[in-house]
Amino acid sequence: MKRLLASLFIAICVSNPASAETAAKQLFGAKPTGSRQQPAPFGSYAKGCVAGAVQLPETGPTWQAMRLSRNRNWGHPETIDYIEKLSRFAAKQRGWEGLYIGDISQPRGGPMLSGHRSHQVGLDIDIWMLPPDRLNLSANTRENISSISMRRNKGAFVNSKWTPQHHAILRAAAKDKRVARIFVFPGAKVQMCNDETGDRRWLRKIRPWWGHHYHFHVRLKCPKGARGCANQAAPPAGDGCADAQKWVNDILNPPPPKPVDPNAPKPKPRREYTLADLPQQCASVLQSN
Repeated sequence: MKRLLASLFIAICVSNPASAETAAKQLFGAKPTGSRQQPAPFGSYAKGCVAGAVQLPETGPTWQAMRLSRNRNWGHPETIDYIEKLSRFAAKQRGWEGLYIGDISQPRGGPMLSGHRSHQVGLDIDIWMLPPDRLNLSANTRENISSISMRRNKGAFVNSKWTPQHHAILRAAAKDKRVARIFVFPGAKVQMCNDETGDRRWLRKIRPWWGHHYHFHVRLKCPKGARGCANQAAPPAGDGCADAQKWVNDILNPPPPKPVDPNAPKPKPRREYTLADLPQQCASVLQSN
């Protein structure tokens, strides 16, 4: 019954001009399953949707999906394959039984009801920093257990929970050719820069960003042949270590705040996306069975 009501709600909103201002997050958040279409991401990571998404099984031989009530364990088939491959590597690391997987995307992508602005095209993955010691957690436990923070001094350094295994898993994650970039807190990037003694090319994909100390965020490139998908610009050339060090320096010694212009106009509040703001293919993704 819930699925029928959700489908009726979406059909009315998509077809009724009077409902054109309905927030896209309400439309996409109401869909409980992926569309029966050929897999395809449409739009950009923060403004798009995904057709034919595949659900990551709640539990696999080397992973568990977390926060099942969110129903965000859906992604492009390449994403699911990537998770399975990386989790097999993780399971070979001392103290790791595999990976705990956080948000991927909603069943049809699109803006989320809460949380992320990205994760809209089924190509983003949040992977917990917590090393899994078992993969038989109940659904209730997965709702209440928390990951662990890796940061110290507001993200300038890693803390004592950081291990060589974190480094190895992130290195393996970045070396996959499908990866565009991986977001971590600045101190983790600097630590990896300091510790890496071999091939450093993979470090280019590790990008410092606020937060990301309870999990790291993997972003895959648009799959080959996905014409409706917009890649993010490639990271700057080089290993990015100097840039990460600057982030750390600014955390430790914050630069003086910029002067406030009293005559500057107030920033407009961010407007919620409607279906009309998204790629036109997203309407068919919503309407598909």
